[in-house]
Amino acid sequence: MRHHSILYSELIAKDFSFASVRRRLAKEPFDRANSRQNQTRIRVSMEKGGLDSAGREFKNAEEMWREQVGEDQSKKTEWYRQGIGYWEGVEASANGVLGGYGHVNEPDIMGSEAFLNTLLSERFPDAANSQRHLVVLDCGSGIGRVTKNLLIRYFNEVDLLEPVSHFLETARESLAPENHMASDMHKATNFLCVPLQEFTPEAGRYDIIWVQWCIGHLTDDDFVSFFKRAKVGLKPGGLFVLKENIARTGFVLDTEDRSITRSDLYFKELFCQCGLHIYKSKDQKGLPEELFAVKMYALTTDLPKKAHRTKSKVQANRPGVIK
Repeated sequence: MRHHSILYSELIAKDFSFASVRRRLAKEPFDRANSRQNQTRIRVSMEKGGLDSAGREFKNAEEMWREQVGEDQSKKTEWYRQGIGYWEGVEASANGVLGGYGHVNEPDIMGSEAFLNTLLSERFPDAANSQRHLVVLDCGSGIGRVTKNLLIRYFNEVDLLEPVSHFLETARESLAPENHMASDMHKATNFLCVPLQEFTPEAGRYDIIWVQWCIGHLTDDDFVSFFKRAKVGLKPGGLFVLKENIARTGFVLDTEDRSITRSDLYFKELFCQCGLHIYKSKDQKGLPEELFAVKMYALTTDLPKKAHRTKSKVQANRPGVIK
């Protein structure tokens, strides 16, 4: 991955990767309309305002998307063509896809593994004694970094989805049985060179669909349509896991590689449009302080069950209500 500088209110170094990571070296160019006195009210009203990599401000995401892709299919096609084209020039190595930050691989995998272990124990307890055949889809798989270091150890089958062909070929070679120490019960099965916005999974194939550091290349419309299509690929009780950079407020647009970093509230609004519910979420720890925050979301198509709470003594002594 190449490094480039952006002029906001000051020069800030940043970088992204389509295949597996889109990290900026600045958490946010500045605190925009976020005074402590009116934090909640202003945050909501300003949430979708954002910046691009030239320092230009947008009133909201709709204004930005109207300019970037409009209603002209050719503009949207060009958006995706430039995004793919950018990463076709990146070296197919861990240091390449991590933008020269190869050392973040270990804390990234450790954070993901802790999150995954919680999900597996709660949602798929029968997998612990090999009573369930687990299958996962690694979206934006790049060179297979996450598959090789994490997913293939927990899942019987991993399918890799990646639009950059030389990344995918590197993954195929790295995960070949002769090059990877994995048991016969754990293997990389399918290598799919298809972009997210064009992909529809096989119905009912996956226990988990893992989407890491790639969803920022989708427009809002394609974000929603992807998850709606991908729902059919989940087994009953299956989950999406989305791991992404988080902007403090609104969004930050990179006009060079055609990607957007969204805020937590922005994501939650899109999840709602997708008909998805947050089952669990967790902040990634152990990354360099200068990088954007990273968050993990486990998403379900089912409404989360309300927790049963023990009534307090005060509640118990209240008069009952006759209905």
